[in-house]
Amino acid sequence: MSRTLVVTNDFPPRQGGIQTFVAALLATRPPESLVVLASDHPGAAEHDARLPYPVVRAGTGMLLPTPDATRTAARLAREHGCDTVFFGAAAPLGLMAPALRRSGVRRLVGATHGHETGWVALPAARQLMQRIAAGLDELTYISAYTRDRLAPALGDRTVLSQLSPGVDVDLFTPDADGSSVRERYGLGGAPVVVCVSRLVPRKGQDVLVAGWTQVLARHPDARLLLVGGGPLELRLRREIANRGLGGSVVLTGGVPAGELPAHYAAGDVFAMPCRTRRAGLDVEGLGMVFLEAAACGRPVVAGTSGGAPETVREGETGHVVDPRSPTAVAGVLGDLLDDPARARAMGAAGRAWVEQRWSWTTIAGTFARLLSG
Repeated sequence: MSRTLVVTNDFPPRQGGIQTFVAALLATRPPESLVVLASDHPGAAEHDARLPYPVVRAGTGMLLPTPDATRTAARLAREHGCDTVFFGAAAPLGLMAPALRRSGVRRLVGATHGHETGWVALPAARQLMQRIAAGLDELTYISAYTRDRLAPALGDRTVLSQLSPGVDVDLFTPDADGSSVRERYGLGGAPVVVCVSRLVPRKGQDVLVAGWTQVLARHPDARLLLVGGGPLELRLRREIANRGLGGSVVLTGGVPAGELPAHYAAGDVFAMPCRTRRAGLDVEGLGMVFLEAAACGRPVVAGTSGGAPETVREGETGHVVDPRSPTAVAGVLGDLLDDPARARAMGAAGRAWVEQRWSWTTIAGTFARLLSG
C-alpha cells in the first residue's frame, strides 16, 4: 500500500478550523497508510496515543522548513516507505518539497485554506507562494473564490485542484436536539437567530446586533444567540447594553465542539453576515459554519465575503445579503421568521445539498485521488 507522510503545523490538539480540516481528511484514509510529522502542542502526547497512525512531534511549537526539519521529514519518508507527502498548509512547509523529491518522494501535494489569497496580493509573499507552488505536483484550494485569486499568480507553476472541507452529516443533523441549549439560556419557545463563529469583525456579529432592533420591531419576542468567543466580545457587550438589547441577545462564549450541533439546533435561522476587510486581506475562504447549519436543517443567511456565497443556493437553502447593511440583514431575518414553513423548507433543501455535495464521503474520494495522482 502506498503511504503518505503528512507534514503540518495544523494538527490537534491545537484548535482551529484548519486543524479540524486536516484531522478530518486523515480520518478518511486507511490508518496504515499514514505517518504524521507535526509541531508540538500541550496535550499532544495524550492526543496522539489515541490515534491509529504514528505521529512524530517536532520539538517546537512551530514547525518551519529548516534544514533540520527537512532532514527529519526525509528520514521519516524513507523509514516508513512514504512515496507521497501532503503538506497540511502549503506555506511555508512546502518549501521542503524539492529536497523531499530529491530524497525519493514521488508525489507532493499542498493545501491552501483562504488566507493565502491575501498573500498572493503582496509582492514578497507572492514570490514565496510561487516558489512553493513550483515544487508541488498539485496545490489545493477550498472554493472558487480562492481559486480565482490564486490562479493568476500560481496557475502556471502547478496544478490547482479543489479540496474543500466536508461536513460530518452524522454529527450535524436535523435530529440534533437544541432544547437543552434553549433551556440553558432561557430562550423558551422564542424564535431564535443563531450565529456560530469566533467574535471577530469579519464575521459580522456587530451587524447582527446593529440590526436587531429592526428584527424586534417585527418579532418582539425574538432572540439572537451569538455562539463563540473572541476579541470582539467586550465591544459587542457594550453595544448590546447601549442599545438596550440585554434581554434579547445572548453571548455564550466559547463552546466545546461536541456541543455545536445542539447550538445550531437551538436556532430557527442561522446567520453570519461576513464581510471582507483590509482591502481583501481579511476574507472568508469558504465558511464551514454555513454548511454545518444547513446540515442541521437550518436556513442560512450569509454575507458576501470571499467563498461564503458558495455555501448557499440563493432562495433555495438560504440567502446571501449585503453584510455592511444592518437594515438589509434585518430584513432578510425578519422575512424568514415571518414564514416558518418556508424557513423549514430551506433547511430541508440545505440538508439534502450538504449530503450530496459537502459530506466527507464525497471529499474522501477527492483526497484519495489527489494523493494517488
